[in-house]
Amino acid sequence: MSSDFEGYEQDFAVLTAEITNKIARVPRLPPDEKKQVVANVEKQLEEAKELLEQMDLEVREIPPQSRGMYSNRMRSYKQEMGKLETDFKRSRIAYSDEVRNELLGDDGNSSENQRAHLLDNTERLERSSRRLEAGYQIAVETEQIGQEMLENLSHDREKIQRARERLRETDANLGKSSRVLTGMLRRIIQNRFLIVLLAIVLVITILTAITFSVRRH
Repeated sequence: MSSDFEGYEQDFAVLTAEITNKIARVPRLPPDEKKQVVANVEKQLEEAKELLEQMDLEVREIPPQSRGMYSNRMRSYKQEMGKLETDFKRSRIAYSDEVRNELLGDDGNSSENQRAHLLDNTERLERSSRRLEAGYQIAVETEQIGQEMLENLSHDREKIQRARERLRETDANLGKSSRVLTGMLRRIIQNRFLIVLLAIVLVITILTAITFSVRRH
């Protein structure tokens, strides 16, 4: 399980490094190449999100006692992903302003005002995204706690079942022991009865012999 996570982790590191490099290059590229790089970055960001989802699924399958370390790493990767998206938005806004200025011929002041307005909207979106991310993280942690509780209940149920099985085995053994003891007592009583019977026969035989002996004299 951890090997799969580490594989996704390596792919995510390579992909985010490529995205970071391309975002940094966008302002210095010619318009035609910028358009291609922006489209490529959008695609790679989607791939990075898919990798994060796969990593998140892998973390949920890890036993609770080992999950903490991976959860911390996931939080770091999600923060890194958020920073990449913010940097890309700013780069894309600058790219959009540049294209619009080239097409419409806007003056510098109008472009600056529009850029400030767009950046303000971007910051609002970022704050909303952070709140959504915090809510999502709380939901994930709550789900993890619920899973841990279910696992603990499952372990307790297994323990109770094993205890019941041991009790059944003990009852069965006690039943066998009771039957053995009953058989032994029965044989003891039979043996004592035979001994008493033999003693009576012996006494009768002795008395008979004495009686015959006395009559002869």
